[in-house]
Amino acid sequence: MAFNIDEELKKLPARPGVYLMHNAKDEIIYVGKAVSLKNRVRQYFQSSRNKGLKIEQMVPQIARFEYIVTDSELEALVLECNLIKEYRPKYNTMLKDDKSYPFIQVTVQEEFPRVLFARRMKKDKSKYFGPYTSAGAVKETIDLVRKLYCLRACSKKLPADQGKERPCLYYHIHQCKAPCQGWITPEEYRQQVDDALNFLNGNFQGVIQELTVKMEQASEELRFEEACEYRDLIESVRRIGEHQKITGSSGEDRDVVALALDREDAVAQIFFIRDGKLIGRDHFYLRVAAGEERSGVLLSFLKQFYAGTPFIPRELMLSDEIEDHEVLEEWLGRKRGQKVHIKVPKKGSKEKLVELAAHNAQIILNQDRERLKREEGRTIGAVKEIGRWLSMEPPERIEAYDISNISGFQSVGSMVVYEKGKPKRADYRKFRIKSVEGPNDYASMEEVLSRRFQRGIDADSGFEKLPDLIMMDGGQGQVNVALEVLNQMGLQIPVCGMVKDDNHRTRGLYFNNCEIPIDRNGEGFHLITRIQDEAHRFAIEYHRLLRSKGQVHSVLDDIPGIGPGRRKELMRHYQSLDEIRNAGLEELRKLPSMNERAARSVYDYFHKSENHEG
Repeated sequence: MAFNIDEELKKLPARPGVYLMHNAKDEIIYVGKAVSLKNRVRQYFQSSRNKGLKIEQMVPQIARFEYIVTDSELEALVLECNLIKEYRPKYNTMLKDDKSYPFIQVTVQEEFPRVLFARRMKKDKSKYFGPYTSAGAVKETIDLVRKLYCLRACSKKLPADQGKERPCLYYHIHQCKAPCQGWITPEEYRQQVDDALNFLNGNFQGVIQELTVKMEQASEELRFEEACEYRDLIESVRRIGEHQKITGSSGEDRDVVALALDREDAVAQIFFIRDGKLIGRDHFYLRVAAGEERSGVLLSFLKQFYAGTPFIPRELMLSDEIEDHEVLEEWLGRKRGQKVHIKVPKKGSKEKLVELAAHNAQIILNQDRERLKREEGRTIGAVKEIGRWLSMEPPERIEAYDISNISGFQSVGSMVVYEKGKPKRADYRKFRIKSVEGPNDYASMEEVLSRRFQRGIDADSGFEKLPDLIMMDGGQGQVNVALEVLNQMGLQIPVCGMVKDDNHRTRGLYFNNCEIPIDRNGEGFHLITRIQDEAHRFAIEYHRLLRSKGQVHSVLDDIPGIGPGRRKELMRHYQSLDEIRNAGLEELRKLPSMNERAARSVYDYFHKSENHEG
């Protein structure tokens, strides 16, 4: 049944909730929250209201809407954040960056705990320190803690795995006391962990004093190399203490957030203040709908950013007033577990700090405006140019295909994907040709396309999204193969061929039974060349992998006495078949899995084979 907007507006409840606007393609183009769904959604369709540029552009595209009722405005805010993150609607302000801040995780719930690098704070029994603004600082701190307190770095399940393998290198260089062998009791190890936790909580002075005593003692006993090691450790501790403040629940923790906005470009700058000290800063680019107000952009950023970060400071200082001030404070307070204050400073040192953040945001926006324009020209601009050449809407998703073989040996096909002019490598796919004998590129391409689009029709994971344009590496023949496959499957997708000249350089596009000349200086041409090269590279890379595996496996399989384990060790130890062929008998004997008979079998196989060939 057709969706009657006027009738559906009458059914809206006067309750808090979230509404989702759909276009004619049933894509979600906007997600919003409301204290009263009845009042808020109706406003979009009232012609007398001054809606602003964004709403005026969006409303004509709304084909239907749906809504979800919640018990409170706070629940609506949380749901709105989740739905925006999931659907990334066109008319919502969106973070372009997907950054996360690292933590140090101490797995205190284990009998022999470890110190690990973590990208997010999980709801487990581990202790977390952070977040840090520098992944390098986290790794440096973890490395230092392991050296200072001899904590294990392995992933063994202890004590279940004790004694199953020999102790690792860290034991031999005195950076672990081998709990994997049972050579340290859980109580002794736990004391080391407690000392490490004390260090991570910021107690550096005791460690420095202890290391200084050890350094001086080693120096007096003429153990100068050991004294140098203690000296380096002391320097590392001091550096960590000066530059990395671990965040606790006390002290002055605040984030300073400022916005720079210029039409559809925006940058949000954050200063991270922990224990009263500025420990780092970061900036984020935002995609902004035309005509969006500063307060709305800032509010959207805050909801998206703090929905994705586990640490919430005690106070937020903002450059602009925002709507839903109280609801946002309540939401952040629940995430933190304590009251959170949102302020817009008007005077004093706090106002100066916000001004500094705003100034930095504006500098970044000014510096990157030209870079963003160049990037857009290489991507979105190039796609628009291709659309003009083919007299079609700019294709958002382009798929390109290529076949690779050597005299028909192990033919493979590649599929590369570009979305909005950028490679989407997660959607790349490779195909091993199954039904074609010999070097028949047309038949091989038919198999690849048939398999790809049948899986698309079947909505198989990774194949369900169909392209807006298919690009074939070739001219009329390859295009006709693709059109025939699509016709058989009842699909209507534009197909063009990337035609090369006698020097193997792209000269034009074959589309709708004619060759279209293209501007070889334009961004569209450069994008086509990149797509063509990428499809070729991906196919060649896969073919080379299969060929090398096939050659090594087929030969090693024929050697008497060499089973899967020894074959795997030979392939891991030697980079190529030639290296195995050139290995001497003594060298082969030294491999852990090789006995005298196995080493002799490998050596004799290759050298007898060479003598026979000679």
